[in-house]
Order: sequence, then C-alpha cells, then structure tokens
Amino acid sequence: MKIGAVIGKPIDHSLSPAMHNAAFEALDLPWRYLAISVPEGHAAEVIEVMRTVPFAGMSVTMPHKAAVADLVDSCTPIATVLGAVNCVWWRGEELVGDNTDGAGFLDALDQDEGYDPRGQRTVVLGAGGAARAVIQALGEAGAAEVVVVNRTAARAEAAARLAGDAGRVGSEDDIAGCDLVVNATSVGMGSGAAAERSPVDVERLGGGQLVVDLIYEPATTALVRAARERGAVAVNGLGMLIHQAAHAFRHWTGEDPPVEVMSAAATAELARRA
Repeated sequence: MKIGAVIGKPIDHSLSPAMHNAAFEALDLPWRYLAISVPEGHAAEVIEVMRTVPFAGMSVTMPHKAAVADLVDSCTPIATVLGAVNCVWWRGEELVGDNTDGAGFLDALDQDEGYDPRGQRTVVLGAGGAARAVIQALGEAGAAEVVVVNRTAARAEAAARLAGDAGRVGSEDDIAGCDLVVNATSVGMGSGAAAERSPVDVERLGGGQLVVDLIYEPATTALVRAARERGAVAVNGLGMLIHQAAHAFRHWTGEDPPVEVMSAAATAELARRA
C-alpha cells in the first residue's frame, strides 16, 4: 500500500481525498490518500516525515506552497519561476516539487470549454498564488495580452511580469474589451452576504466573453451568475482543481489519470456537503 496526502490548513474542505481515492480505485492501484492538517510554519516537519516513512506523493495547499518549494531537493522550472509547489513526488532518491495549477487551468479551458487562449485578450483579477500560476500559463500559451488587476500595484506589476511581453497592469476598465476574465481572488467565496459579492462591476461583462471564477464553493458565485445573465459563458474553478490534480496523479503513479472519475467524485462530494 502506498500513501498519498494533501497538507494545508484549513484542510477539511479539500476535495483531493475524494478525487484521488476514486481514481486509485478505478485503476485498481494500491494507494490510499489522506488529508493532513498542518499549521503554518510546520511544513518542514512533514517533508522530513515524507523522507522517512512510505509517503509516495503529496499535494500541498495553503499556507505551505512557498515553504515546500524551499524544502524539496529540486523544483521543476515552473515551480521555480512561481516560487511555489503544490505537488511533491519521488524521482529516484530525490524529492521533486512541481506546480500544476497553471497546467490544470489550461487543460480545463481546452478539455472542458474548448477554449484556446492563444491570441486572446485576457484579464486576471488578483496577484496571489493561483493568479500568478494562471498569469504565467496564459503568457506561455500565447495570449495576446494578460492584464493584471489588483489592489496593490507592486504585486500586480510582479505578477504581470510572469506573462512576459504580454503582461501588463490594468484596471477594471480593461474588462469590457477582453475575451477572457479570470477571477483569482477570494471575493465571492463563502456563504450568506459574502457569496453575493462580485470582484468587479458586472456591467463590464457581456456576450462573447468567457468568465472563469476559480472559486468552486459555492458552485455558482455572484460573478458567474451575473456573467451568464449578461450573455457571457461562465464557469467555476472546479475544472482547474480536477485537472491540476490529474497532473499530480500522473507524477505519482506514471498512469494516465481517469479524469472523468475524478470529476464525478469531486462533484458528488460537493453535492454531499450542500
């Protein structure tokens, strides 16, 4: 039996155990995947445990992504650029860290929405870890423009540089003329009044746009609902979550991940919680 785990805090909300355990069962692989609550500042202890007991793979979520990037033996080029790791696996005797968020985002656009960002004008709201992964991925994928909108100018500038020549800092005014809008902030997450907030003035949204809200709880955020009402195609972040997990699964097992099984398991778990 091989053991995998996701570490973070809070961690009870994680869909990773449901997705990965369903995938292991579907392929009849002798794996078991756990969720482990690890307070901030204690990632080093967990990585040391991974070196001494049979942990075959690990997912990393907040607040440990940056810390783990400094604790593994090596990082993939993208994890190095982002300074953040969300997936750890063994390559021989070496612990390797990767960041699969950007690849998962692009896979969700391609496989779930049939959308190619090449040559498209894009706006990303936020400059945190998820935003940075999306910004870098869009630049790498050939987006014509990757406009970063964030309250803190310095963070926006640093994030925009990840998209290369396509990146720049902008404002909400850029949304009206863009093709793709990505919300990578936490605005709209939660329940009650918090869930009714939109990160942007929805009057700027309209037909012909694809709007992706990386939040997936609630499944239909205020932004997604308003975008659809104004004629845009709008989806939540569950697709990105599933596809980034699929990349991790491939790292750990060397097998092609059963994405449909992972998607069904994640959807069923969200429905159970509702």
